[in-house]
Amino acid sequence: MPAAKPAVKSVLNESKQIERAAMLIEMGARMQVLESETTLSYERLIRLYKEISGKSPSKGQLPFSTDWFLTWQENIHSSLFLNIYEYLSKGVELDSAEQLTKAYRLYMEQIQTAELEVLLSFTRAWRLVKFVDAQMLTRTQCSICKGQFVTEPYENARHYQCGLCNPPARAGKSKAAGSLMLH
Repeated sequence: MPAAKPAVKSVLNESKQIERAAMLIEMGARMQVLESETTLSYERLIRLYKEISGKSPSKGQLPFSTDWFLTWQENIHSSLFLNIYEYLSKGVELDSAEQLTKAYRLYMEQIQTAELEVLLSFTRAWRLVKFVDAQMLTRTQCSICKGQFVTEPYENARHYQCGLCNPPARAGKSKAAGSLMLH
């Protein structure tokens, strides 16, 4: 029985991986995202990160709680992003990183057009997709406006009201520039 051949290194594939990593770094991806979405070594990613951003990558673990996505303004931003992400999945054949980056760019355009503060970082957007894939979060239709919002999987869809239709008591009262204002 012949021995298995070692995988042949492809310069073209490595070039594509470097290009992907560079794009993710420019969008603000943390190291855990880069390791997950590319096949480059950790050492290579560190060097590339330093070269592109001019600094070492942030240390520490990524947040691993679904709670952030469920608070009022954060939920609205997360829902906007996830709806864009889901819409893109229906239209064109994209790999996961392409779909994520295109959806995040469209999210950023919408937030900037509305002159709002960006609350959803690229890494949080990536984490949101992972939570949805793991069925730790889902989208539920608001019973009033019919929009799709990020919720926990066991949300009672029949009576669900989003944070725009039924905001918390102090929601929209902030004078901070870039925050949502309810009239």
